[in-house]
Amino acid sequence: MDIVYLGHSSFKLKGKKATVITDPFDPVYVGLKYPKNDADIVTVSHNHNDHNKVDLIDNVKMVINGAGEYEIMGVSIIGIETDHDASGGEERGKNIIFILEVDGLRIAHFGDLGHKLSEKLMEQMGDIDVLMIPVGGEYTIGHKQAVDIAKEFESPYVLPMHYKMPGMNEEVFGRLSGVDEFLKELGYEVERSDKLNIKKELVNHDQRKTVVLEKK
Repeated sequence: MDIVYLGHSSFKLKGKKATVITDPFDPVYVGLKYPKNDADIVTVSHNHNDHNKVDLIDNVKMVINGAGEYEIMGVSIIGIETDHDASGGEERGKNIIFILEVDGLRIAHFGDLGHKLSEKLMEQMGDIDVLMIPVGGEYTIGHKQAVDIAKEFESPYVLPMHYKMPGMNEEVFGRLSGVDEFLKELGYEVERSDKLNIKKELVNHDQRKTVVLEKK
């Protein structure tokens, strides 16, 4: 499976049988360019402009934007309802964590999670090979909570997302923190790359790294 970063909370996962894109965003609202892409499946963690621009993706066969269990083209997806804030969703509404199984790999995309996870929820999620987690704070958990969650899961690969990047709309996202605080506090080996290629048989759960992907 190949993973590339489209910016903000949007990743493209290209498996052997299907391609998945997570949380496509409005480039005008976010302030970052959004590349033209095709995908078989699009997941939307919540209905905000920086996560729900499905119309930017071509040839989509299924859009998944709610809790439940789904299967299409050899990809299994579980959506788990959480909150976009620490007040039970009263401030910003609900958020969906997606567990995607692609080519035998289990990927967790946390969307705009706004609170710590309960033990029950973590048990429900199970072992995760690739953790895609927001680290910028303000609208989501900040870097300290993200570090706590990453250390609880002990996933071999941690991919930070939803942090401040050059060119972002300052009026909306100016108060996000960058990725460096998260990297420093987590303390894992850091790999910077334009693409992450993973094969299930080569994943080592005794080794962990943070992968900072360059935006496409």
